[in-house]
Amino acid sequence: MLSLRPPPLRPAGRPGHPYRCAAAGAEPSRQALAPATAAARLFLRPQWLSPTSAEEEGTVAGAVRVCGYAGGQTPNPTYRQVCSDRTGHAEVVEVTFDPAKIAYGRLVELFFKMHDPTQLNRQGPDIGTQYRSAIFFHSPEQEAAARDAKAALEKAGVFKRSIVTEIVPAPDFYRAEDYHQQYFEKHGMRSCHLP
Repeated sequence: MLSLRPPPLRPAGRPGHPYRCAAAGAEPSRQALAPATAAARLFLRPQWLSPTSAEEEGTVAGAVRVCGYAGGQTPNPTYRQVCSDRTGHAEVVEVTFDPAKIAYGRLVELFFKMHDPTQLNRQGPDIGTQYRSAIFFHSPEQEAAARDAKAALEKAGVFKRSIVTEIVPAPDFYRAEDYHQQYFEKHGMRSCHLP
């Protein structure tokens, strides 16, 4: 089976974390890539990586989106398990991107634009902790960028209600089933629900 996700690399001192700095002799292109992980019913929201202007064209084209689950206690959960709201996991998208082409701060900006970060444990008609708004940071720099963006939005009063987006360290990521990968692109749907 072909996997779009880079093979897991484990850092010293952070068991279970899927990335570390590339070792000497690693591929140069591999060293330049970074992960970004967020939750907000993102499985079906490809616009998180859609350029919004002509000058951004191509900056996100090389990014790889992988749908999955994170933030809970059940190892290797299935979609049905996550939908039970008993695993603690959120539906997430993990993006592997090139920071030289698009800043992490821009991904955070797009994240806040494409969903309602004031809805607690839901997005639209979808209710449950698996639909919570969360940013899972992979570095202190990502944490600072996410917290700064959230604070700026709150200060500017962009939303009528308080932003409830969690900003927490990146937990283990579990790749979702193949039928969830590029689901929107495959089916041209706006949303889907488990029967």
